[in-house]
Amino acid sequence: MINKYLKEISDAEHRGDAREESYYPSLKSLIESIGKKKKVVVTVNPKKTEGGNPDFRVWDGKQKITGYIEAKIPGSNLSKIEDTEQLKRYFKAFPNVILTNFYEFWLYRDGELVEKVEIAFHSITKKVKTKPPVKDEKEFVELLETFFLYTQPKIYNAQDLALTLANKTRHLERIVLEILESDIEKKSDIYGFYNAFKEYLISDLDIKQFSDLYAQTITYGLFAARSRTDEKFSRKLAFDNIPHTIGILRDLFQNISLGNPLKEIEWIVDDISSVLAIADINKIMDTFYIEGKGNDPIIYFYETFLAAYDPQLRNKRGVYYTPESVVSYIVRSVNEILKNDFGKSDGLADTSVTLLDPAAGTLTFIAHAFHVAMEEFNNN
Repeated sequence: MINKYLKEISDAEHRGDAREESYYPSLKSLIESIGKKKKVVVTVNPKKTEGGNPDFRVWDGKQKITGYIEAKIPGSNLSKIEDTEQLKRYFKAFPNVILTNFYEFWLYRDGELVEKVEIAFHSITKKVKTKPPVKDEKEFVELLETFFLYTQPKIYNAQDLALTLANKTRHLERIVLEILESDIEKKSDIYGFYNAFKEYLISDLDIKQFSDLYAQTITYGLFAARSRTDEKFSRKLAFDNIPHTIGILRDLFQNISLGNPLKEIEWIVDDISSVLAIADINKIMDTFYIEGKGNDPIIYFYETFLAAYDPQLRNKRGVYYTPESVVSYIVRSVNEILKNDFGKSDGLADTSVTLLDPAAGTLTFIAHAFHVAMEEFNNN
């Protein structure tokens, strides 16, 4: 098995015209052969973006993702490559990664190198121009077995879930930005959504801002959908649990869940979905109730998520949690002051009253003011 693999990659290198992708079929076949009993599926990720996608996804072909493999041309110095920004991003977003130059295989867990094996000397292929003998075959199979055994740990608290989602959402944002920057003809589905966002939501939105907005919307849409079901969950099932009242979100997931999303983003959306699928979402939601954070934990989780994803954006948008009891006291106090001190008998429902919130965040104050105004209107 390994002898056949080494012959294929050494032959490809000897031809002199091989690119990195030329070696992919041989590596894919080798990994699937060794993982056959575990029904391992190896998918080559699309390569339209530079440094956006790991080269291979290793999974069960349905939902469960084992990990990712990043390959570099034979002879590449892996010690230098592991310190590149590209690999650092991968280590942050993906807990189970193999880095290889087709001869050496380095296994990382949560960004830490835990095992490495060299299955043959590349120098023999280079100098003697022949297939090198296999070395450390047993150790290589054991490395792959360790890689295959990885399972995404179940997440039980909001902070850990927010951090995991944030790391993956940053990766999605980068991919979306690279797709938009390379879409010269501006005909991709994502560019269509960008134009729609500009036309109906934010007229001066640039592609970097949209990439951030799109990535957050997809992740948070998946989270919202997951919070509404105790059944099996995946990217394809998410659409059924998106509220009908949020039209633009349903439009996005019509494409993401039911349509044919770009392959460049499909795999990372699947990855985010797989994390949410095994998260103890009920326990996470219950924590917000126990801590007295109101009746809508989906809104309050956004503060936790944004603190991990982009703390500066959190500050800029004013996304800070205020206890519901405090919100109620402040809003009702303002309502009484309007009636008693300013002669506005309808309080917040008075048509002459304009309410401004310069740090709206999750719109908690505005929403509560609306409810108080409705109470005044109904009472009068």
